[in-house]
Amino acid sequence: MDLYEHQAKDLFEAHGVPVSRGSVAVTPEEAEAVARDIGGAVVIKAQVKVGGRGKAGGVKLAKTPEEANEKAHEILGMDIKGHTVHRVLVAEASQITQEYYVSFLLDRANRTFLAMASAEGGMEIEQLAAERPDALAKVPIDPLIGCDVERARAIVDEAGFPLDVADAAAEVIAKLWETFVAEDATLVEVNPLISDAEGTVIALDGKVTLDENADFRHPGHTDLVDQRTENPLEAKAKAKGLNYVKLDGGQVGIIGNGAGLVMSTLDVVAYAGEKHGGVKPANFLDIGGGASAQVMADGLDVILGDPDVRSVFVNVFGGITACDAVANGIVEALKILGDAATKPLVVRLDGNNVLEGRRILDEANHPLVTQVDTMDNAADRAAELAAAGV
Repeated sequence: MDLYEHQAKDLFEAHGVPVSRGSVAVTPEEAEAVARDIGGAVVIKAQVKVGGRGKAGGVKLAKTPEEANEKAHEILGMDIKGHTVHRVLVAEASQITQEYYVSFLLDRANRTFLAMASAEGGMEIEQLAAERPDALAKVPIDPLIGCDVERARAIVDEAGFPLDVADAAAEVIAKLWETFVAEDATLVEVNPLISDAEGTVIALDGKVTLDENADFRHPGHTDLVDQRTENPLEAKAKAKGLNYVKLDGGQVGIIGNGAGLVMSTLDVVAYAGEKHGGVKPANFLDIGGGASAQVMADGLDVILGDPDVRSVFVNVFGGITACDAVANGIVEALKILGDAATKPLVVRLDGNNVLEGRRILDEANHPLVTQVDTMDNAADRAAELAAAGV
């Protein structure tokens, strides 16, 4: 789960990372009140989960509370790369002496953690990495050792931070690592980390991605979800305990058992769709090993609720859960859904008890269900049905 800047900075502050004073506003009047409380110049920053806010006009300086009202009015409601601005962060303006960059992230390729830092912050880190890779220090972090102040100082030195801020920066970086670990994050990024006129090092911005697999350890993380921007189908699936991801522009709903099989199914459907007008998969949905009638009904209910879906491909390889149990689940699921099931289902069963599973579906003879023996042919049939809009 990606956080808004104000949420990230709240986490930083909770773990002792210095941040600029500020508060969130959802109306121009609230922004004016916050600015008046802060006193002096403030920065009005659009709260969206996307980069490039400044270039899009989503970050503005206001020297008075009245100007804060005006700037917030301009920003609220803006569309920034497809994201509507519903709130702004009104933050105290800082006297910036120098900007730096620092982040901790999960390095999946090398199965470890990675610290990245640069004495040249404020610019897009992808641009810096491409144009001047030597200016970006990349330091592996042993998860069993972590990143204390001593290790953070080594990162600061390798990144070329000025000596007069090196010690203060190392203290902040160590606190950022504490945030990364304590909150079960996969990314903690500050761009820019600044030093001000007094030599204080402050996290002026913040980006955090939390690992949702660790939500059971953090009941408070549920409060960070923005219901207004959460995909309603994904929210519905999550409430039903389903592993579902909505994909953009797809027409073939996908249900499979096992993440690997579902990923393969997405590829096969995308390939088959090229022959049928560019039809694409509409979602990722892994029902795992528990393909009971209720689980199958819940999955179909979510997928059939997607207006983009024109056909559904159920691709199951029977293992621990045998194909006859899956077939019974499909039959019972269609009974549970009743008139809510209106789109054709292409079913491919293979593996444990496959013959019995196919017999059950044949006997049920549901008008929406078509059985296809192979994965490729089933994907082709699902794409064909979606293209026809049947």
